[in-house]
Amino acid sequence: MKHILFFAICLLFAGSVSAQTYYGPRRVHRRPDQRQNTDDFYRPRVGVEGGLSIANTVSTYNSNYGTSGILGFHAGITAEIPLIYPLSFEPEVLFSQKGYQANTVDGTLTQRNNYIDIQLLAKFRLVRGFNFLVGPQINIPLTGTTTFDNGFNVASETSYNDNSNKSYVAGVVGFSIDLNQNVDIHARYVIDLSSNSYDNNSPIPDYRNQVWQFGLGIKFQ
Repeated sequence: MKHILFFAICLLFAGSVSAQTYYGPRRVHRRPDQRQNTDDFYRPRVGVEGGLSIANTVSTYNSNYGTSGILGFHAGITAEIPLIYPLSFEPEVLFSQKGYQANTVDGTLTQRNNYIDIQLLAKFRLVRGFNFLVGPQINIPLTGTTTFDNGFNVASETSYNDNSNKSYVAGVVGFSIDLNQNVDIHARYVIDLSSNSYDNNSPIPDYRNQVWQFGLGIKFQ
């Protein structure tokens, strides 16, 4: 997991250097109204995006509860609708994998869930080439696969949308770096705002998904 995080940080650092090169110092005939900084802002765009997800769970009320992360992916369509400089509206519809891994005395339990996530993000251009993202996400559960490995046998069971996946709203915060006018890289943190635990007597307390997303977006004007 440390190697994955290190790779993601290196990717973002490389993107930052590339963006500085793209948007770096160059000779520009400045206009008195300084509108050259917003020339590329007021252009609605649509595109696609996808990348790596590192998913886990968290409990708000039990600090002793913890699980290990699993790797997945997210992919889908995105749009950018300029509102008023420096604010844009960025809706996205993504297929997203979430879940966790738990080590028990009897073996290893892996839970992998598939969702359709609708992100409704506010995008703030802090400086040209660097953006801050924040907003809500609507979670639509699709299927879930539970796998148990006791060291000798592996058992797997797939279930469809039921009460075990009832957290439908999450919060998103992150940033993106524009490599050029059409390509960006981004990092986001997503966490459920309500619990998935449907049984008050469940040994899994206040089960909430949390996901780190590292991705690449391509938008067309």
